[in-house]
Amino acid sequence: MSRRNTAAKTEIGTYNRAAIASSATVIGHYSTSFGLATRLLESRVRSQVRTIYALVRIADEIVDGAASQAGLSIDEQRAMLDGLERETTEAILRGFSTNLVVHAFAATARETGIDAGLTAPFFASMRRDLDPAPFDAAGVAEYIYGSAEVIGLMCLRCFIQDTPRTPADLVKLETGARSLGAAFQKVNFLRDLAADRDDLGRNYFPGVSLLTMTDEEKNAILDDMDADLSAAERVLPLIPAGSRRAVTAAHDLFARLSAKLRATPARELMSARVRVPDPEKIMIALGASFGPKAWKR
Repeated sequence: MSRRNTAAKTEIGTYNRAAIASSATVIGHYSTSFGLATRLLESRVRSQVRTIYALVRIADEIVDGAASQAGLSIDEQRAMLDGLERETTEAILRGFSTNLVVHAFAATARETGIDAGLTAPFFASMRRDLDPAPFDAAGVAEYIYGSAEVIGLMCLRCFIQDTPRTPADLVKLETGARSLGAAFQKVNFLRDLAADRDDLGRNYFPGVSLLTMTDEEKNAILDDMDADLSAAERVLPLIPAGSRRAVTAAHDLFARLSAKLRATPARELMSARVRVPDPEKIMIALGASFGPKAWKR
């Protein structure tokens, strides 16, 4: 190999590492829960999942406050989101972007087979957040698929990239990944009721008045979430060992959040965001790693 080729490989390697580091910085600033779970992943998968989170987070910031607080209009936010989608699509094809977060995600996409079949629904859901029209049931289901279920499918591509699966097992894994993503999103809908209504003017629960939500209505929503969590839990044994503990920890954390939401009166959800204290998060992560059934994981 010539010195020029060696130098070129060194330069792209440095650029790739800088891009991955930028993704780790994003998750470090935005998520203690997801960040904690990713630490349980094997090194390669951990880096890949962080690149997915970072791209998703940046897109979310365009539609959920940061861009607006910077003075951008709805039309300008939409244009920025469209530009980010174009840049992501092109980077997956080319293998390079001047945006470090996009570059890191594109590398993961090329390695694991993530394509526009997953990224397009995601960006469509982000675009829907810029539309003030109220949601109906079908619209919420479509939104949850694009904003959360496809993220589960992207992460699944990382988990199983080196472990070929039978078509039957792949269907089960994809169903579990979608269920877990949907559960995460629904839990966060309930946790963010006040901010969604007061700051963003959104209601992701058509037919339910956020001002007068009853405990019965809240618990019916939680029953649906818990069904998703149960469906995801049944698939955990099929996930490769290098990723299973992390997914188990994330599942258990949101199961705990669901339980805390169930114990919180509906009227209080409009004034306080339910959370799991950091020490309890650590115990959940330890339980996923070293609990009674950890040997099976």
